[in-house]
Amino acid sequence: MPSKAPPERARKRAEKLRAELDRHNHAYYVLDAPSVPDSEYDKLYRELVEIEEANPELVTLDSPTQRVGGAPSETFAPVRHHARMYSLDNAFSFEELKAWGDRVARGVSGVTFACELKIDGTAVALTYENGAYVRGATRGDGVTGEDVTVNIRTMRGIPLKLRDPKPPALLEVRGEVYYPTKGFEKLNAELEAQGKPTFANPRNAASGSLRQKDPRITATRPLTYLTHGIGATKGKRFPTHDGWLRYLGEAGLRTATQTTVAKDLDEVWSFIEHWGEHRHDIDYEIDGVVVKVNEIAAQEELGYTSKAPRWAIAYKYPPEEQITKLRAIEIHIGRTGAATPYAVLEPVHVGGVTVTTATLHNADEVERKDVRPGDMVIVRRAGDVIPEVLGAIKERRRKGLKRWTMPTVCPSCGSEIVREEGEVVAYCTGIDCPSQRVERIFHFAGRGALDIEGLGYQTIIELTERGLLKDVGDVYSLTDEQIATLEGFKDKKIQNLRKSIEASKTRPLARLLAGLGIRHVGGTVAEQLASHFGSLEALEAASEEDINAVEGIGPIIAHSVHEFFRQPRNGAVLSKLKAAGIRTADERKKVKQTPLTGKTVVMTGGLESMSRDEARETLKEAGAKVTDTVSKKTDLVIVGANPGSKADKATSLGVKTIDEKELLRLLGRR
Repeated sequence: MPSKAPPERARKRAEKLRAELDRHNHAYYVLDAPSVPDSEYDKLYRELVEIEEANPELVTLDSPTQRVGGAPSETFAPVRHHARMYSLDNAFSFEELKAWGDRVARGVSGVTFACELKIDGTAVALTYENGAYVRGATRGDGVTGEDVTVNIRTMRGIPLKLRDPKPPALLEVRGEVYYPTKGFEKLNAELEAQGKPTFANPRNAASGSLRQKDPRITATRPLTYLTHGIGATKGKRFPTHDGWLRYLGEAGLRTATQTTVAKDLDEVWSFIEHWGEHRHDIDYEIDGVVVKVNEIAAQEELGYTSKAPRWAIAYKYPPEEQITKLRAIEIHIGRTGAATPYAVLEPVHVGGVTVTTATLHNADEVERKDVRPGDMVIVRRAGDVIPEVLGAIKERRRKGLKRWTMPTVCPSCGSEIVREEGEVVAYCTGIDCPSQRVERIFHFAGRGALDIEGLGYQTIIELTERGLLKDVGDVYSLTDEQIATLEGFKDKKIQNLRKSIEASKTRPLARLLAGLGIRHVGGTVAEQLASHFGSLEALEAASEEDINAVEGIGPIIAHSVHEFFRQPRNGAVLSKLKAAGIRTADERKKVKQTPLTGKTVVMTGGLESMSRDEARETLKEAGAKVTDTVSKKTDLVIVGANPGSKADKATSLGVKTIDEKELLRLLGRR
């Protein structure tokens, strides 16, 4: 029997209370301008709780009472971003910044630059559908992140409903979750008083707080979100980046007040210098400034490399340096057998992190820097870059310290370490070296590959030492009884690892290819190969020439991939994976025949009816091949507003050009 409709008076009062509490939350958490005393807010909140408890039918997802709730989660499910979250190229000097500016000028002209402080936090994408918050996801590998929707909902500074009477159908917002400096200091003091481990820096505190399995714990942490752009949108467009930021602020999201638009690189540099001197005047940590081309059409014209947008760059402030003692130089054997020296240091605090190890790159670098165990050395760390030893303070060197030389035998398997003539890197020659095995399996189980949560480094070491893991194929033959022999693995933990292993069988083909550890094959190359061949079997059967013919794949990569599949040992491992039921093919979308099917298409300039990403996907669905470079092989160039040099090149090569109206006609749209 349907529930009785709640009284109209209660409905109207609940709506009014929700709107009022939303205004107060926005004033307090976004504008930093409290509009009512805490006692008044609490009174209104309790009244809404009482109405909703008496009338459960009135509860809405965007109600302030729904920010905390739900059972703790054991895992964070993987979710695919609407648009890829790219990383940024870095600049460390004005010359490098100017070189980037010159590259921009060669592609587009007459642009301005948006300057933003680079927050040292955790990148998160928020998705709104028709104005309602539906999902929050971490950056992950840029394509796939972790679903933290419930935990994000606990953050009162994030609107559950956009303050826009006509919101876009889809809006994916990009920003950083960070831990305010004062809040971080308070948190560590509380953890220390409770005898619990403290966080090394605010970024780790933000990441750890956001990824709490119990959202009620996240709700107790003063996490803040600053919006710095969008990833995807349907139904709303602005001509400039700062126009988008103004809209996002008006829609209820917090944006950085320090952001400014500069007319040239000299103004950009003034902004960088100012905040280099005042970086500690704000309540969050920054490690640089992000500079973006402000005009959206110009951004779309410049496009992306395989790793980063060409229209943005991160200027990194000079790294922090400290002095400490070099206790020893050890070597690490990677998954390819490469023997890399690293420094074992007396713990030292550098750039907000306690550092105990640092890279020494290779044997030639150790010799060039002449660092010796027992030396006092200078350690540098910049942002997320691995700490490195810059050199020794030779005037403080004790007599008798011996130069370090590369060991001749592998510390892991006892095999000979060889450095071929002309090579910089030395390699362990052991065909079954345990260290290589551990690294290969760890890479296979990592987030960028098969993402097997619970199969961490120490667990893999223990399993390999017991002879239970000889290669990645053995992951799928592990039994519950074998897992139970590991330290700390009880029923629930065994069950979670088993679920994660089973779930990994369903990952897309590109993730499998990335996880196999084929030399030169990272995430982007894996995506290209998966998209072209569609199945592992097709790639195995391909010739070196077939692989080299794939767009974006050169002869070195093609040779490496082809050789990988020719090795009998690799074939045996792949047979294990197939027998375990791992996914080896992607489902192919049926492409309808259109006037664009089989055509090679390039876009230049901005479009009114859709964004560049939407146009690219629409063209692919119509059977076209979309590239970024105009050549004699190009069939069609789509010329939008404010086109770049690609339009002129198309004319000089005699390539056909069309406008947006003609494009829509070919697509069968108005």
